[in-house]
Amino acid sequence: MTITDLVAPEAILSSLKVNAKKQVLQEIAARAAELTGLNERSIFEVLLQRERLGTTAVGYGIAIPHGKLPKLDRMFGLFARLDRPVDFEAMDGQPVDLVFLLLAPEGAGADHLKALARVARLLRDQEIAKKLRASRDAQAIYAVLALPSATAA
Repeated sequence: MTITDLVAPEAILSSLKVNAKKQVLQEIAARAAELTGLNERSIFEVLLQRERLGTTAVGYGIAIPHGKLPKLDRMFGLFARLDRPVDFEAMDGQPVDLVFLLLAPEGAGADHLKALARVARLLRDQEIAKKLRASRDAQAIYAVLALPSATAA
C-alpha cells in the first residue's frame, strides 16, 4: 500500500485556514464526510475521542489524526497543509502545520497500524516535509506525496 492508495488528489487541502486544533478536526471531518459519504459528526466524534487519549501530533509540526469507522469500506486518507500552524499539544511543543487524516474500517486491525506507520515515516522525512510546506497547491502536494521516495516510506 502506497500513500497515494490512501489519499486521492481531491482529498488534499493546500491552505486550510484554521485557528485551533478543534477547528482543524472539524474542517477535515467535514471534507472527509463529503468524500466518503459518511456522517460528518461521526467522523468528528471519532477524531475527538482519539485526541482525548493523547495528542495525535507526532512532532516536527505534524499531526496524524485517525480513527476507525464501522461504515467505512476501505482506508481513507486526507492531507491538509494549514495556512498557519496551530497548537496541537505536541510532545515537542511545536505547533502543527501538516495534518494527515487517516480513517480505517472498524475491522482493519494491523492494516490500520501499518498505514499509520507509513504516514508517520513519510511525514517525518524532513526533505518530504520541506517540499510539502513549500507546495502551494493541491496538485503540487499530491506530486510530492506520489514521489517514489514518498511511496517507499
